[in-house]
Amino acid sequence: MISQFFVLSQRGDHIVFRDYRGEVPKGSAEIFFRKVKFWNDDEAEEAPPNVDGVNYIHVKVAGLFFVVTTMVNVSPSLLLELLQRIARVTKDYLGVLNEDSLRKNFILVYELLDEVIDFGYPQTTSTEVLKSYIFNEPIMVDAGRLPPLGPAAMFMQGTKRMPGTAVTKSVVATEPGGKKREEIFVDIIEKISVTFSSSGYILTSEIDGTIQMKSYLSGNPEIRLALNEDLSIGRTRSSSHDYRSSSGSGTVILDDCNFHESVHLDSFDIDRTLTLIPPDGEFAVMNYRITQEFKPPFRVTALIEEAGPSRAEVLLKIRAEFSANVTANTITVQMPVPSYTMRASFELEAGAVGQTTDYKEGSRRLEWNLKKARNITKEAGPVNMNFTIPMYNASKLQVRYLQIAKKSKTYNPYRWVRYVTQANSYIIKDIQNSIKEC
Repeated sequence: MISQFFVLSQRGDHIVFRDYRGEVPKGSAEIFFRKVKFWNDDEAEEAPPNVDGVNYIHVKVAGLFFVVTTMVNVSPSLLLELLQRIARVTKDYLGVLNEDSLRKNFILVYELLDEVIDFGYPQTTSTEVLKSYIFNEPIMVDAGRLPPLGPAAMFMQGTKRMPGTAVTKSVVATEPGGKKREEIFVDIIEKISVTFSSSGYILTSEIDGTIQMKSYLSGNPEIRLALNEDLSIGRTRSSSHDYRSSSGSGTVILDDCNFHESVHLDSFDIDRTLTLIPPDGEFAVMNYRITQEFKPPFRVTALIEEAGPSRAEVLLKIRAEFSANVTANTITVQMPVPSYTMRASFELEAGAVGQTTDYKEGSRRLEWNLKKARNITKEAGPVNMNFTIPMYNASKLQVRYLQIAKKSKTYNPYRWVRYVTQANSYIIKDIQNSIKEC
């Protein structure tokens, strides 16, 4: 089934390589990287499905290429899912997934691969099952050498900051002194897709959400996770949406959802409580989708005005629609410009701090204000926005409580519940313009 598995760095260096069947010619990794490196986005062919009879399937995780090759007709979806699970299992054992951690723990990584895949056939990708067969301890990467952590490191819970080591902990490593810190993390992550008209009206809106859990509890105690009491599944009610703060509870209508195999739904229809015994590692407790109208976190307006002969100005304005105690980060506003744009200059609002502008000449994209030549009415735009907002969720789906079965009276593990909203597709179409066509 699978002929080879390998992991390449962004430079194309071999980090991990395993040949299971010996049927693919040598140099496949170089051929793959060369194809990907020089692949043109404008070409109709995807990168690269088949080269000289060898099928290449890959995913890019944390800047690394996870690749499998095969000589037979295998379902691409199956191999893509397998690659994602291998990356997830590797991260569970190493704590952090990057080039440095893979190189330091190559013995452990090869031990994992030998259990996950046997002669090209997948066996298991369960972190909990693999613990019975893995005996090497991970070498932890110094947290000070890691790049700045993403949104997961910036969540706040009251006045307590989430421990920065939470996203870099291995499921098998112990704390200094041989003890294991009893704690559990629950993340409600939502990716929103919104399309606005030029006048600011919402044309389409959708939320793709997931409840992620990562447990460091010994003994696998039973957990009860309670959601909104008035949570509804299916469009059985009115789609009107209460635009109260995301910190408050309210009616939440899910179009559809699915649950992890370890979740018991015996009391879900009664009090919206999920009961489960969490497996080791990170997993999705629940995935859900919402298509009802919701209050978008940002309003973006764009206006094109004539600024002289062969010159035009685009004015972009962004207004945050969430409360003052919520802070968004990693915000990027991009806008494509015509291919004949010669140059662009930018002007930020007076007193703007921590803001940058850039003109990507290769991809003809720029941020914030732009000036360009000739008839931009038909070619400029649409405006695209990317952002991350910790401790905010657009759907108002809430965790009412997280209950852990007690082993003793003194057993009180740490519980962390975190929220984050990210832009999946945040687009403003048909930019308003005041330029008269000649």
